[in-house]
Formats: sequence, C-alpha cells, structure tokens
Amino acid sequence: MNSKYWRHLLCVPLTLISLQASAAVWEEKLYNPMSDAEDVVLPMPCDGAMVFRKVFIPLAGPLDDYPINIGGDDSEYGYVEQTHPAFIAGSFTAEINAKSRYYLLAKYEMSELQYRALTQAECPTPSNKQRLPVVSLSWMQAMEAADKYNLWLRQNAQEKLPKEDGVAGFVRLPTEVEWEFAARGGLNVSTAEFRDLRYPMPDGLNAYEWFAGTQSSNGQLQLAGLLKPNPLGLHDMLGNVDEMMFEPFRLNKLDRQHGQAGGYVVRGGDYRTAQGELRNSLRKERNYYDSKAGSTSKTTGLRLVLASSTLTSRERVSSIESSWKKLGNGSHDASQGNDKSAVQALGTLASGVADEALKEKLKALENQLRASNQQQEETRDQAIRASLNLGAFLCTKMLDDGKYLNFLQKNYELNCAATEQDSSCPMRKGKLDEQKNRLHKLSRYYASSLVDSATLYGEPLLARQIPVIGEIISRNEQLKELKPYLQTHWVNQQAFLKTQKIDTDAWLSRCIAVQ
Repeated sequence: MNSKYWRHLLCVPLTLISLQASAAVWEEKLYNPMSDAEDVVLPMPCDGAMVFRKVFIPLAGPLDDYPINIGGDDSEYGYVEQTHPAFIAGSFTAEINAKSRYYLLAKYEMSELQYRALTQAECPTPSNKQRLPVVSLSWMQAMEAADKYNLWLRQNAQEKLPKEDGVAGFVRLPTEVEWEFAARGGLNVSTAEFRDLRYPMPDGLNAYEWFAGTQSSNGQLQLAGLLKPNPLGLHDMLGNVDEMMFEPFRLNKLDRQHGQAGGYVVRGGDYRTAQGELRNSLRKERNYYDSKAGSTSKTTGLRLVLASSTLTSRERVSSIESSWKKLGNGSHDASQGNDKSAVQALGTLASGVADEALKEKLKALENQLRASNQQQEETRDQAIRASLNLGAFLCTKMLDDGKYLNFLQKNYELNCAATEQDSSCPMRKGKLDEQKNRLHKLSRYYASSLVDSATLYGEPLLARQIPVIGEIISRNEQLKELKPYLQTHWVNQQAFLKTQKIDTDAWLSRCIAVQ
C-alpha cells in the first residue's frame, strides 16, 4: 500500500475523535440552568464547568470577622441546633483597598455528571438526566472528588482560580458556618430575616425547595436548579439532598458546642424531609463508616466551597501579627485608655518578674483581660452599626414626613389664605399642626440618637464602622435605598462632632434634600 492510502486511513480516526470531542462539550443548561451575570464559572475535566456565587462579608482586615448567630430556637432540638454566636470571614478581596471579603459557594449541588467527570477514567456522555445531584457517596469519596478537582484545576486552569495575596484558592467541603450563613441569605437579607426559620420565600416554599409529599418532590430526587434560588442566588440549599460539611458533628451545650467530635455533619434536609421540618438550622450526624465500608446515603450529596489559605506570605503574616498585638489592647481606641493601661501594666509587670510561676499567672491574666476587652469592642462595634443604621432610617422618615408637611402647608395656603375660607380649613389646620408636631418629635428623637452616638463612641470609632455598614447596605437589595441617607446622616453626625451644637433644622433640611 502506498503512503497516500495510509495517510487517508490515519485521517479517519482523527476526524472521528475530533467529532466526539466536539459532541461531548457540555451545554450550559447541564451545569448552569439558571444563568446569572454574577456567576463565577470554573472549568472542569471533559469540557465541563462548575458555577460558584460570591458570599460577601463586610470586613476586610486580616483578623476581622463578622459576628452572627446560627442555629434555631426550638428547644426540642436544642442539644443539636441551639442558637449560639459564631463568626465568619471571607477568603478573597476584590481589590487592594476593598471594604469586604468573600468566599465562593457552589451555586448547585454537585451533579452526577460533574462527579463522573472528576473521577472516571473516560469522560461521561453529557445528558440532562445526569443533572441529578450525585448521592450515595461516603465522606471520603467527597473529599477525594474535591482533591481531584483541585489537582486538575492547578494543572489545567490555574489562571481561572481566584487568588488572595497571589496564592491560588482551593475547593473543599464547606464549614457549617459558611453553609448556614449562605443558606440564610447572608448580607442580602435583613437581620430579622436572617434569624427566621427559612430565608424569605415570597412565592411560597414550593417555588424554592424540594421536600416530601405530592406537592413537591413526591419521594423522588430532583434535577438541580429547577426551582428559584435563595437571596444569594444559590439553588436547593434546603431539601433535595442534604449536604456534607467539612467538620465533624458536635452536640450543643447551653452556650457552646460539646467537646466530643463525632461523625460528619449533613445540613439542609432532603427530598424526604417533611415540609414543616425544612429549616435553615436543620443538621444531622452521619457516621463516616458503616460495618464494612464508608457510610453512604441515597439522600446525601455535596456542594463545594472555594476558599484560600490564611498565611499566604511574609507580608500577610506580618499584618496578622500586628493586628494580633492590638487585639484587646485598646490601641486603636482612645476611649479605652484605662483598660489599655491595665493591659500594658500587666505585660510590663510580667516581663519583670523572675518567678516563672507568677509570670505565667500574670501572663494568663493579661490574656484574659485582652479577651474581655476584645469581646467588649466587638459588641460595641455591633452597637455602633445599629446606631448608624437607625440614623439612616430616621433620615428617611424625616424626608417622608417633611415632604408631607410641605404638601399640607401648600394645600392649606391654597385653600385657606383667602378672606372667605373653605369650610374644611379648620380640619386642614388641625392636620397641618398635627404633622408639624409629629415632625418636631421625630427630629428631636433623631437629634437625641445622633448626640448619644457622638457622646458614647466619638468620631474615630464611628468613622471605622461607616464603610462596614455601607457594605452591608449595598449588598442588600432591600436596604440599598438607605445608602444616600447613611451618607447624609454621617454628614450630620460629623457636623455635631465638630461644633457640638444641636442644629435640628439643618439636619432635617439635609435629610429632606436627599434625592
């Protein structure tokens, strides 16, 4: 046979391979059926992809974290779900001087197609049926899938990974705090909505989550992304399949988690969970192993989180060390001078003591005092943010009431200025006086709130929380309209801090002038 014939033969399989590769490319509906402009898409093996959503935290310092309450208030499940304080921080910053940080959570539960692309030697043939969440995996298999994805990303798409301080992030199972903060709606919901049984569902539970019964899942696992997302754009956070967490299960005591670490945690409920049982705080323990192998469940799947390392560089370590030394020392807060002096005095005293046992006791006392100061500072910062939020809200009320007063005033002048007054004028005058009195009381209440904040906290502490509350407001669709009022309130606050003069008319005028 001549070389021309062999060249022809060789071209045939290459063409077929090319056609197969083209046919195997995933359609977007297979990995992102509810596409959105804010989605973060990472490639996967087999020309696939996985979609993530950014979950923002309104603090950016290396040791800053955001206080939240997680768990539920039902005493029946108190030993498992008791409400308790927790703290959360993001991994990544969008820019050098960012006012917030974020981590990324998968938009959907991992599908069978995505799992097979990560773990099988040959690429699976894409199909709509494989959009079902992958189930019946052990915790170890879930970790192995995350490991394979991390290695593939580093070898094939490292430039696509988000970086913090120049270091590429990685995927893993989420922590309980990361999962619950996102499940509740994060910064995209109000404080009251965050503490509710479930995130806001204006169209009813059936429109957002799969649960037991003929009105919903009817006992069947459902395709990912068929229903509406939660306020962060995440689908199927409650129901369909419960999701594995990174850390082991712990019981609750009244004010903390119990010391014993057990099996792993699953969160969110599944397609067999009763409608009345589906809640943000729902958590269960699963064994890592059954009698013969890794424990699995046909109702349990997973959702990945994208995070970063903490100690990424010498510069970052130096920044963390600097922040650590300031914790609880009051070094950034002139109002805590006495505690600062006490902390410094204990440190100086401990360093000058020869008796090692006494030195250890003094050092322990210093650390206890620092911890107490830190807790007070965090509580104070929460109170400052609440005060600023109240000031912005009162500014909106003064605008509304001020505009209504102007309307009543013009209406009265138009109808009652003539010699022969309309019979409705006494009634109009009464409403006008009533509105004047209401606005006067409101402006005095606003003034009292503003003066109290200035007296209690002072400008440095207030100024430090302005960008934080600004981030919280800007991330929440329901609160975004407060942003110009927050800025106006801060102008009023600064004016009083500078002059120490109560000028309700000027403060009222600024609020009424907000457009």
